[in-house]
Amino acid sequence: MSTLSLPPVLTSPRDDAIQLYRAFKGLGCDTAAVVNILAHRDATQRSLIQHEYRAMYSEDLLKRLVSELRGKLETAVLLWMHDPAGRDAIVIRQALLPDLTNLDAATEVICSRTPSQIQLIKQNYQAKFGVFLEQDIERHTSGDHKKAVKSETSGKFERGLLTILQCSENPAKYFAKALQKAMKGLGTDDTTLIRIIVTRTEIDMQYIKAEYLRKYKKTLNDAVHSDTSGHYRTFLLSLLGPNN
Repeated sequence: MSTLSLPPVLTSPRDDAIQLYRAFKGLGCDTAAVVNILAHRDATQRSLIQHEYRAMYSEDLLKRLVSELRGKLETAVLLWMHDPAGRDAIVIRQALLPDLTNLDAATEVICSRTPSQIQLIKQNYQAKFGVFLEQDIERHTSGDHKKAVKSETSGKFERGLLTILQCSENPAKYFAKALQKAMKGLGTDDTTLIRIIVTRTEIDMQYIKAEYLRKYKKTLNDAVHSDTSGHYRTFLLSLLGPNN
């Protein structure tokens, strides 16, 4: 169940594109206006806004967002603006980068999608990165990772199995635990925080929030509020919906 809150009366994608263009004009970007629009539009609406923006201003909205936003907010908003399959392809690609290899993240995405969704991810992956998803996984799980799969006592192998089992058995419980881990301690794992909130908002975030409250005796909104700041905080909390 989605937590995305849409305005009572939706403006047209054309009007949204105009408001975004105005937010970009001048000496500084009106970041609050950008967040207020994009964090309250569903996937179809976001796609239409991008189409209208390009048609009206002969400019790619995503490229403009890259030039206007910074840091964690930029990362979160850009991931949010992609369609679900394209977004998943990006998450998997980033998880497989040699210096950031995070098989848990790749496994998490693949194992929480339906066969038809995985097919779309594979098509998007090849279109975006010019390589088949299976080939990329094979290439990036060679060496130590491949040895890990062959050894049943390997920590990486066990983690992979646990990710598959927990994610498929009870997704809400799995993601609530992953979010808690991302915000536990002194530092925040913003990559995980962004990935889960952005990819689950329109799917089952209501269930994840309920599980988080049940397990950790505090709302997910309160936890995110404590670990983030500024427009980045506002954006994530907007996706999470009311604090309940």
